[in-house]
Amino acid sequence: MKIVILKIAIVFLNIIYFVMKLFPTKKKITFISRQGNQAPLDFLLLKEGLEHQLQEYQIVLLSKKLTQQDNIIIKIKYCFHIIRQMYHIATSKLVILDSYCIPVCLLHHKKELKVIQMWHSVGTMKKFGYSVLDKKEGSKYKIAKTLKMHHNYDYVLCSSKAYQEHLMEGFQISADQLVFIPLPRLDLLKDDTYRQEITSRIYQKYPKLTKKKTILYAPTFRKNYDITKNVKKLINQVDFSKYNLIIKLHPLDTAQIQDDRVIIDPFFTSFDMLFVSDFVISDYSCFIYEALFLEKPIFLYDFDLKKYMSARDVYIDYEKDLPFYKSENPKNIIKAIENKNYSKLKLKKFKEKYIHMTDDTCVNRLVSFIKQILM
Repeated sequence: MKIVILKIAIVFLNIIYFVMKLFPTKKKITFISRQGNQAPLDFLLLKEGLEHQLQEYQIVLLSKKLTQQDNIIIKIKYCFHIIRQMYHIATSKLVILDSYCIPVCLLHHKKELKVIQMWHSVGTMKKFGYSVLDKKEGSKYKIAKTLKMHHNYDYVLCSSKAYQEHLMEGFQISADQLVFIPLPRLDLLKDDTYRQEITSRIYQKYPKLTKKKTILYAPTFRKNYDITKNVKKLINQVDFSKYNLIIKLHPLDTAQIQDDRVIIDPFFTSFDMLFVSDFVISDYSCFIYEALFLEKPIFLYDFDLKKYMSARDVYIDYEKDLPFYKSENPKNIIKAIENKNYSKLKLKKFKEKYIHMTDDTCVNRLVSFIKQILM
């Protein structure tokens, strides 16, 4: 029944879109994200670069998040947001995404439209898209097929050739669709001015961070799994006379953590908190690549390893290829931090394999590529 309803909705959307395509194509670049209600950092950085070099182009930013927990009114409003997306797609020369977008993948577009998928993860870790169809954490095959999941991409950004096979499998694309340029936000990780500004703002907000070493815990999102108990176990193993602990849960995570000893911050991103962190604890999250870029010691708290591998799995050989201390026991994780159980050389080699940077900025490289495909 669900598939029938979807097919009826698809016919309806195509009729509307057919009319929208009668409007002339403009010199317009549209960014679409469903990662949050504010434009993501990568979009803002690229927008700034485009405005300097393609001043004749209009830039449109469309960002809106929808979750399963949202009420019916919010979901109806999101339907109107999709209609708005469709208008801008129909009248743009280029659409840039950082996640799945229903109208882009589902509809029949003008031949001149180009679509760039700059997926929101710096690298790949957990499997996604077509790699996890019909798995517990993945999409249903019939729904993915009906909605033409990840169709209509002309180009997909990739940080390194080490990810090539992963992206080809997850998106079901060919090698010639890959563009080897890392995400714009990596430019900020080597920007001393940005580092000083964001560090100053964080220390102003949380002065106690200047007095002790700081651990940042940033776990991945799990569908239908409450990690509150596991987070509390980690908190209880930290010696707060020696360490600060910052917890940055995934935006979609519903875990409820209230502990005066811990910084549960709503103002800064995990990315920002990297600049004031001495150690990073994560798990199967691609956040590790940003931490790697700054050569932070990384530790993996994998309390649900077997369950997660069954529900989703990862692309990299978790045991052999990841050069980080791993444990399901939080006591062992904290002890590993205290004993400095990590190899700077191994971290550096892993970073060089999975993040390919050049002397030029990611933004400049991406703007140059965009100019090339628009001319």
